[in-house]
Amino acid sequence: MSTQKKTRHERLLHIIESDPLLKDEELAKRLGVSVQTIRLDRSQLGIPEVRERMRRAATTHFESPRTLEVDEVVGEIIDLEIGRHGLSIFEVGAEHALSRSRIVRGHHLFAQANTLAVAIVDAKQALTARVTVRFLRAAHVGDRLIAKATVTGERAGFVRVAVRTRVGSQEILQADFLVTQGLREAERGSEIRETRH
Repeated sequence: MSTQKKTRHERLLHIIESDPLLKDEELAKRLGVSVQTIRLDRSQLGIPEVRERMRRAATTHFESPRTLEVDEVVGEIIDLEIGRHGLSIFEVGAEHALSRSRIVRGHHLFAQANTLAVAIVDAKQALTARVTVRFLRAAHVGDRLIAKATVTGERAGFVRVAVRTRVGSQEILQADFLVTQGLREAERGSEIRETRH
């Protein structure tokens, strides 16, 4: 095996270990080779295609949400540790976009982030009390939206959840949620004042 190929294999293994959800096209772009070369390298290294990597991740790191049914989540949850973090993937189709520009409508991006934020809360019921959202760039038909949610704090029946959504390596949405852990807190949600640091 040539030194160049050995180096590429090492880089490929490292990239997939740090981000197992990358498609062959994204891997090829990162490594500066053809998609066919990536497929051959994956085959030689015994690395399954992205769908299989997603399925394996879902079966090894998945808890069922307590606050929502799985089919109520926008996107597909592939990693969920209740009370800590979660990961979902949303494959964008033409039905999610504006017909002329093929740009994904913002409410779909928000819905993926919102349902993931609620899904990781450790409660029987959870509702969004407040959210700050920044749309950083447009998503398009055919994009795979990867949303990662992390619990960043908890106080007085409220949970802070940060969600970051990306396409490939580009972040496209930042959302910071304040989620209630029950209906009683939801009624008090408008009374809560947060300080920014």
